[in-house]
Amino acid sequence: SGNASRCRDDVAPFEQTITMKGDDMDAQITEAPNLPPPWFKHLFWRAHRLAYRVLGPRVLWTPATKRGWGAMHLTTTGRHSGERRGVILGYIEDGSTPVVLAMNGWDEGQPAWWLNLEANPDASMRLKGQPERPVRARRVDGDERDRLWRRWAEIDEGLDAYAASRSAETPVVVFEAARRTGPGHTERD
Repeated sequence: SGNASRCRDDVAPFEQTITMKGDDMDAQITEAPNLPPPWFKHLFWRAHRLAYRVLGPRVLWTPATKRGWGAMHLTTTGRHSGERRGVILGYIEDGSTPVVLAMNGWDEGQPAWWLNLEANPDASMRLKGQPERPVRARRVDGDERDRLWRRWAEIDEGLDAYAASRSAETPVVVFEAARRTGPGHTERD
């Protein structure tokens, strides 16, 4: 399962095939996905977090926009520090359940927020126009993962090419409603 998001044997990692039409013949060119350099992505992420600190949830948006996906603020507990860690993530909705890809900007390795959730799946989330609420993260697998991956791919046409640039499968994560049961603890509803 999840074959759509893994490297295929017939396509080299970091490459995608583009067919170009010419006057006399068709040509295929293989090139790397068009990604900004890691330093730019990290700078952008820092700027977005700063904008959230200054402007609050006004910098978030819902999947109802023309993008087809929204931006949420997620707060996890640091797996080493135990401190609260905030991040802005893109998401789609499966019914009322937010769905994100732990893609690390399509760089190798897993994003810190996902590593934090693997250690402690309890978090808090804020969506545009809604108060912050407790959630529990769950990695989806099998048919559920494939279905949600296809939903993302309908919105992001380059998704499979970007995923093929990574050596590891990209986790698909859902955030389910939870309620606080004590300091730092939640329970799924």
